[in-house]
Formats: sequence, C-alpha cells, structure tokens
Amino acid sequence: MAAAESPGPKKQRKRKHTVRSAMSRLVDRAHKPPGSAPGALVHTGEKKVEQVRIRLIDYNVEKLLERTLEGVDESFPFADREPVSWINIDGLHDTAVAEAVADRFNVHRLALEDVLSPNQRPKVENYEDHYLVVLKMLSYDAESESVNAEQVSLVVGDKYLFSFQERYGDVFEPVRERIRHGKGRIRSRGTDYLAYALMDAVVDNYFRILESIGDTIEDLEEAALGQPNIETLHRIHHLRGEMLVVRRAVWPLREVLGQLYRGEIGLVTEETRLFLRDVYDHAVQVIDTTETLREVLSGAMDLYLSGVSNRMNEVMKVLTIIATIFIPLSFFAGLYGMNFEYMPELGVRWAYPALLAFMATVSGGMLWAFRRRGWL
Repeated sequence: MAAAESPGPKKQRKRKHTVRSAMSRLVDRAHKPPGSAPGALVHTGEKKVEQVRIRLIDYNVEKLLERTLEGVDESFPFADREPVSWINIDGLHDTAVAEAVADRFNVHRLALEDVLSPNQRPKVENYEDHYLVVLKMLSYDAESESVNAEQVSLVVGDKYLFSFQERYGDVFEPVRERIRHGKGRIRSRGTDYLAYALMDAVVDNYFRILESIGDTIEDLEEAALGQPNIETLHRIHHLRGEMLVVRRAVWPLREVLGQLYRGEIGLVTEETRLFLRDVYDHAVQVIDTTETLREVLSGAMDLYLSGVSNRMNEVMKVLTIIATIFIPLSFFAGLYGMNFEYMPELGVRWAYPALLAFMATVSGGMLWAFRRRGWL
C-alpha cells in the first residue's frame, strides 16, 4: 500500500484541534461548585442536544408498547404495570428529569449525581432496590482519526431500566429489534437481562472501533516504512492520544462486569450472571486488543524514527562520498593554483588537459573502489 498522502491545510488544522480535545478528554475539568451538598443534581457536562428526548419500550412475553414520551412522568404508570419498562433518555442537561426519577422511583440521589456528571469512570454502584452501571460508548471518525467517548448510565430496578445518554444515537438498535420481533429470550426475562443486553451491545461495538483503529495503524506502519514524513509523526502521536481515550473507557470495564457476574449485585439473577460472564470474557479480549494496538503504535513510532534515521544516513553517505572524491581534486587544484614563477608544467602545451584527465581518472578510480566495496 502506498504511503499516506499529506492532507491539506484544512485537514491538518482539524487534526491538531482533535489532538488537543483528546488530551482534554483525559482530564475531568467539569465539577460541581465547591461546597455543594452530596447528591445535588447538577449537570456538569456539555449540553449536547437542544431538547431532551424520552423513549419508552414496555414489554412482556405477549405485549409490546413503544412510544416517544413528552415527559418522564408519562412512563410512571408503565414502570409499575409490566415486567420490564425501558425508558431511554437522550440529553442530560434538564435536571428536572432526574429530579422526577429520584422522587417517583426513590432512586438514590448519589446515583443520579453520577448520571449527570459525564466524566465518570466506568463503575457499578449497588443501592437498596436498584443499581447503577456507568459505561462509555465509543464511536470512531475515520476521517479525523478520532475516538469519541459518550457516557451511558443504566439505572436498573426490579421492573424498570432507565438509560441516560448525552446525545441522540446509540448502539442499542439491535437490542430494540430483538425486543420488537421477540427474538431470543429477552422478552421473557427481567430488567437484569435487558441491562446485560445493553452492556453486551456496548462491548461488541468496542471490537468494531478497535478494528477500524487497527486498519489505520496498519496504514501508518506502511507509511513509516515507506516514505516517513512529519505528517506521519503527527498521525502516530495523535492516534496514541486516542488510544488513551479507548483505554480509559475499557480498562475499568473488567471490574464492573466482574462485580455483576460474581453476584455482588442482588437484583442480578443466577441465569443472567452466566451471560454476564460471557460479556466479561469479551471485555478482557477488548482490553488485550487495546494494549496490543498501543504496543503496535509504539512500534510504528520506532519504525518512523528508524526510517528517518536511515534516510539521514543515506544522505550523509552520499555527501561523504562526494566530499571524499573532491579531497584529491582540491589538492591538485590548490597545488597548481599557487603563484610560483618556475613551475615546469605551466609551460607545457598539454598540461591543462592532461591534469583534467588525471583528475577525472582519480575520481573515476575512487568511484570504482567505492562501488566495489558496496558503499554505493
């Protein structure tokens, strides 16, 4: 594959901006005001949607109801009636939604405080009659070679599951399709199985993200081996920052899933824990793949440095050979450039062409000797 072409100035500016944003995503700069009471429901992230969207999927084995709600209050009757009510909330900036959930379902305010703080580390928190799972949902932009991490929070009770997202769009559509068409066992299971299905969708998406990043790294390796330039170095450095974002999202996931499948959360049934163990294995594979890609990126950096060093050595070799050839020529030119009156060769008619021929012979002989030794 040919070396990657250097992008235009516009694309370079976009990538540099993305590098800075990748670094900012590694440090949590948004906090509640100092002195705030524990459990205060304050949104500390960015407003990523103009209007909060609430969708309900209420189902059991025989019935299914799917609709978009005007407000979270409309979900309250369903959450008490059917075995499973999945309320998906896109947008975190309206704290009144979290207030209503806390008041109606007695969800602990510390859990909702974590929901409204989008820079949480992936974790699971157990409360009296519900539990909270915080995950990172990743997406990859191949054009800018950047990874975006969005926080997804699951508040899981006996008959309800609230999923909070920062923006529209997610990786849960296959789960919705399974619910709509009654595929598999999801319509006959409880909220713990639904939570498993959502976490499984998030983890499966990690594999697609890592596959795309792996293709990009493969291109970078070939560019580093072929025609390494400063743009190749910038791309490697940029992608190393993006892999830190991925690592921060996936590394704590092993602990989260481990707590769930080991039975440390009371609302998770024994049968669901078997499926969670499978997701745990997938998460370990994701972590191993992430570390492998980071090592490959480090190797690509070494390839780049080696390529630049080899090119520099080639240039230095050529310059050294040229300088070596001109050393004896400079000697003869300097010798016959001296202004002595009695130099016998100066009076000979053929002295000048003979000297040029002699100098050419010396240069040719040195070139022949260098080539014979393999220096050229």
